[in-house]
Amino acid sequence: MNSFGTQEELVHRQVEQWAVIQPNHPFVYYGEQRKTLTYKAFNDRVNQVANGLLEEGIAKGDRISVFMKNPLMTTVAMFAIWKCGAVFCPINFNFKGKLLSYPLNDTNPIILMTERSMVGRLNDIAYDVPCVNAIVYSPSFRDHDYEESSAKERLHSIYNEKDWSLVVSENRNNPNVELNYFDMANIIYTSGTTGPAKGVVQSHRWVYGYTRGLRRLVTREDVVYNDLPLYHVGGAFANIARAAFVGAGIALYDKFSPTQFWKRIKDSQATCAILLDVMIPWLMNAETKNTDRENTLNKVHMQPLPKYHQEVAHRFGFDVITSGFGQTEVGNPLSSAIVHGLDGKGTPDFLRRGYTLDEMTALLKDDGVPIMRGDEVNVKGFMGKPNAHFELAILNEYDEEQPPGVIGQIGFRPQLPSLILTEYFNKPESTTKAFKNLWFHSGDAGYLGVDGYYYYVDRLGSVIRCRGEKISSYQLEDIINGHDDINLTAAFPIPAKQGDEDDVAVYCERKPGATITEDELQSWCIKQMPKYMVPTYIRFIEEIPRTPTNKIEKYKLREMLLSEAPVQKN
Repeated sequence: MNSFGTQEELVHRQVEQWAVIQPNHPFVYYGEQRKTLTYKAFNDRVNQVANGLLEEGIAKGDRISVFMKNPLMTTVAMFAIWKCGAVFCPINFNFKGKLLSYPLNDTNPIILMTERSMVGRLNDIAYDVPCVNAIVYSPSFRDHDYEESSAKERLHSIYNEKDWSLVVSENRNNPNVELNYFDMANIIYTSGTTGPAKGVVQSHRWVYGYTRGLRRLVTREDVVYNDLPLYHVGGAFANIARAAFVGAGIALYDKFSPTQFWKRIKDSQATCAILLDVMIPWLMNAETKNTDRENTLNKVHMQPLPKYHQEVAHRFGFDVITSGFGQTEVGNPLSSAIVHGLDGKGTPDFLRRGYTLDEMTALLKDDGVPIMRGDEVNVKGFMGKPNAHFELAILNEYDEEQPPGVIGQIGFRPQLPSLILTEYFNKPESTTKAFKNLWFHSGDAGYLGVDGYYYYVDRLGSVIRCRGEKISSYQLEDIINGHDDINLTAAFPIPAKQGDEDDVAVYCERKPGATITEDELQSWCIKQMPKYMVPTYIRFIEEIPRTPTNKIEKYKLREMLLSEAPVQKN
């Protein structure tokens, strides 16, 4: 494994090296169209886009927003942006209205890279965003994501539209823009709790450090499966950058499908994947078959780790399940490994690719990763121990370290420069607050167990976890409060019926004389926000309860909703 401080910390440089070392080795398999790009073919394509951007006048440090669904084109855009020294600024492709205009205004990019199906939503906010140059990718008639309804749509003139094909250069040489590990690589937006979403500024070392532990078990023989969106660090970096660093393959799909998941694993011969919360019960709910264990998937990362992980591993034949803690700000500072294959119930030998179980165990030991048996981890929230180059403490409100068993905020200190976020973009006060007393305050609650391992409890702020997304109650309330009939909104999480995530609940005060119904408000919400954000429960109340200092008492609203027998979903 390469050490910190080398040129190999830049993931696009690693791709360039693999394009020479193993030019014909498959890198990207786009499963939606059964399309494969070798390392050389991918590097050539990225170079054409990167050199085209340089010819457009892009300079080192310029910010480029990417608002795209297609994961192959997004991957090409991401590496091209890095290669020309610019900053990758992805936007959630589910966003619309205020949710979409906010990151564009906050980032103020030089260029917006998007695709034809997004034009309608961008036109809806044309007068709410700064004038930007837009590069638009248009799928061909034969592509799976071609949409006849949007094929002829054009961006409002404020965007200065240029077709993607006109930006692709004939120059396939590596641009070789001078970059270092501390240079800005990304601005990734995370959910705000008490205010607008914050752009997390990450260096190239952040990407390297985040993937360091995740790639320790991956070889060139492996194929990393990805159906996670690339506007989050899990898809873009934990999966794609992880594969690129070690010369492995990456299998890309547009989104998770519980009915197609195992067929995709077989088609792509994927050996490792990330399974997030609700994905796991969806897979477990399928009819059990005698052949469930006959698949190539042998290394799986689960976050959060479900209590029934051993049952999952034995059914599907996973050799190793890794877990830990991941965050847009600090990357992957905690980890653990649970070995399930020792009892003969792991991946069948004739399907295993990459390291053997013994080799993986030895690598984990060498790196100081806690190794557990499946039956040794049965407490919810298990994360493990800090990785190399990180200090960790459980802090009280005065930033005093707490003893084992006491819940507090999880705080981190990196032991290397540029290993965690550089700052919150354009938010110096938030940056200063987060780094108070030389600790980075994660905003998450946890505790140190008497066994010496760390355990996750919950998010400290008003964040709702739904369908793999973190939803800011502040943003949700802000949108609903914009309805002409709504005076005040309080949003909060309710435990979901499946998995460890949440359902979204809101209580609203109507304006005097307003008669809007719950169904009408939900229909309005569907038009204003992504599907995962739309409240499952909507209730109206004469007056939202507040403290003497005017803070909303959401716990009272939660108790009211949970007391309904049974709670009826809209």
